[in-house]
Amino acid sequence: MDIEPEPGKYVLAVSGGVDSVVLLDILHDKRDIELVVAHFDHGIRSDSKDDRLFVQSLAKKYDLPFEYAEGRLGPKANEATARRARYDFLEDVCKAHAAVAIITAHHQDDVLETVIINMLRGTGRKGLSSLASGDKLERPLLHMPKQEIIKYAKSHGLKWHEDSTNQEEIYLRNYIRRRLLPKFSEQDKKKMLKLTGQAKVTNKQIDNILDEELRRHSNDARLDRQWFRQLPHDVALEAMAAWLRRSNIRNFDRKMLERLVVYAKTGRSGQRFDVINGNIMVVGKDNLALGTHER
Repeated sequence: MDIEPEPGKYVLAVSGGVDSVVLLDILHDKRDIELVVAHFDHGIRSDSKDDRLFVQSLAKKYDLPFEYAEGRLGPKANEATARRARYDFLEDVCKAHAAVAIITAHHQDDVLETVIINMLRGTGRKGLSSLASGDKLERPLLHMPKQEIIKYAKSHGLKWHEDSTNQEEIYLRNYIRRRLLPKFSEQDKKKMLKLTGQAKVTNKQIDNILDEELRRHSNDARLDRQWFRQLPHDVALEAMAAWLRRSNIRNFDRKMLERLVVYAKTGRSGQRFDVINGNIMVVGKDNLALGTHER
């Protein structure tokens, strides 16, 4: 597999599953690459300690530093909660080791699953291209189908752990993986992947336009309310999302955006509305402002 990250130190997220085990095997002896193996135990399964010990043994085998943390989220934790906890841990490890970026083993099948999930949840245009690499997050296997990863693992005699919860169809991703994707032909998958590629290009163009408009109509954490109120509703949703992201406010959903747009357009001057994680939006006569709750 042709994977060549830029030289530097990286935090490699290793769950113990076949995807991350293969990626670890590929990257461990790359020249000019330093790896820190990181494992997050969500605490969702009673046998999750076995995964941690397995990954720890892999790190020792490859003579790499190993970091782990226990989330203790419990069996009722949902996918979004688990994901946030995992990335918070990975970002902490990245800072502690002064690493260039985090590397994860998401692959082509994950892209397809994520697109379907986002379509079902109504996440909008961003949901069609949400699984991608970024400045601090590398996903070098996104072009690789799952079957190719398994083929590599078997041909190199690698061992891995299967997550027992992957069989539980109460989780939407598992249901899509086990019930929906197998019904797709290879041609269907190619069409979906082409769609995600086109969406990525279109989203970048839209984001550039939004950034330009926000530079003209916002100042720091303040937004021109009169300009915002003239926007059509769907455009206002996009502008609100972009404004929040510019202020490093994320993890919002469509429902929250709908609520904030209504408040921004109809709220009385001086009113304050909760956003997320202690952030608030303050409505003024001419401006909207983002701030935090006073403690």
